Amino acid sequence: GEWERALHVYSAMSQNKVESGSIALNAAISACEKCNQWKQALQLFSMMAGSEVKPDTVAFNAIMSACEKVGEWEKALQVLSLMIQSLVDSDTISFNAAISACGKNAKWEKALQIFDTMSQRKLETNTITFNAAI
Repeated sequence: GEWERALHVYSAMSQNKVESGSIALNAAISACEKCNQWKQALQLFSMMAGSEVKPDTVAFNAIMSACEKVGEWEKALQVLSLMIQSLVDSDTISFNAAISACGKNAKWEKALQIFDTMSQRKLETNTITFNAAI
C-alpha cells in the first residue's frame, strides 16, 4: 500500500545518506496514519528523536490522528503531552485529535479536560472540536 511505499522510499533515502528532512519524514508518517498503521507511524516518529530532524506540528498531529483512528487514546494524550513539553506549537488540529481519541473511547471527562486546556490556551475551536467533545 501507500504507507509501505512511503516507508520504502524513506528507508532508501536513509541508506543512501540522502538528507531526508522533516518533509519526507512527515510524509511517511502521514501515509502510515492514513492507512491506520499507527505502530509504524510511531516507529518513524521515534526515529526523529534520534536524528537531527526534530518533530514539528505536522508530525505530532499525524501521530495523534493515527492513534485516534485506532482507539489508542492514551497514546494520543501522551503525544499531546510530549508536544507541549517539547514546546512545539500545538494547534486546533492537535487538540481536536486528542479530544476525538478520548471521545471515541468514552473518556468524556478526559475529553472535557483537554477542551478546557484548549480554551485556556486560547486556541480556536470549531465544529470538529465540539463534535469530538460530545
